[in-house]
Amino acid sequence: MHKTAFSFAAAATLLMAGTAIAAPNVVASTKPIHSLVAAVMGDTGAPILLVKGAASPHDYALRPSDAAALESADIVFWTGPGFEMFLADALKTLSSNAEIIELSKADGIKLLPVREGGAFEAHDHAHDHEGHDHDHDDHSHDEHTHDDDGHDHHEPSDLHFWLDPENAALMVTDIAAELSVADPDNAAIYAANAEATRAELSALTAEIAGILEPVAAKPFVVFHDAYQYFEARFGLTLAGTVTVSPEAMPGAGRIDELRTKVAELGATCVFAEPNFQPAIVNTIVEGTEAKVGTLDPEGSALSEGPGLYAELLRTLATDIADCLN
Repeated sequence: MHKTAFSFAAAATLLMAGTAIAAPNVVASTKPIHSLVAAVMGDTGAPILLVKGAASPHDYALRPSDAAALESADIVFWTGPGFEMFLADALKTLSSNAEIIELSKADGIKLLPVREGGAFEAHDHAHDHEGHDHDHDDHSHDEHTHDDDGHDHHEPSDLHFWLDPENAALMVTDIAAELSVADPDNAAIYAANAEATRAELSALTAEIAGILEPVAAKPFVVFHDAYQYFEARFGLTLAGTVTVSPEAMPGAGRIDELRTKVAELGATCVFAEPNFQPAIVNTIVEGTEAKVGTLDPEGSALSEGPGLYAELLRTLATDIADCLN
């Protein structure tokens, strides 16, 4: 039976609840980030989540309640320029008085470059969609503007870094440090919760490694290239991606090409995602031995809160293992 996610962190907060003082107004962009912030804050306060429910940060539009939350925020935690594109301008106009924390710059995190063309080919797929290169130029420009901490400035970075639990542990440390600066009266609680959360993440990493080890060598295909941090941490074998960008669906030529590749490579499973068209994946596996699964890299189907992060990674691991088995 699995332990309750981040139960140690909750216990640490309860031990100190008698001395807790109201926390600052905190906003978090996406569910995984919100979960880690909530785990560190514990009972001191509840961070506000922007991208709720099944919404995707790839095409999210701010609501009036989101704008109000950003205007009143003391701290905003987000991934950084190049991922939650809907936030880039809003933070400048609505959160000018807030501390803006780009967790892609958390101390120790090493960002991986975007893999152009997925894992099938080294070159770009001109037939995938004409605007793809332009999109990456935009992202690269954002990183040239904002990224001054030594990350690679010459190619866009893959910002799905939260899918490596060791990166999540680094994020937790950074979150606790930032909260403690803004709210020194609760610094001891943040530190205790962060320590407990890192212990939970270490145990989670070992648990997931055990789930995935038997299927690590089996090739599979994902809808878009969101999982390379998860793959690298757990030694998985990605055969390729359905689309280069989740904002652009593949054309008929790309689908035919993928069906051939799936058959040639012996890919065991092709994974769809909840926010995008599963019919494309079903078409790709026609006439092959591959099965269809679903992966959810942002936890769109999960309930928000401190337990979501562990549930997200555990669900990814079991969904991959079940399909590949």
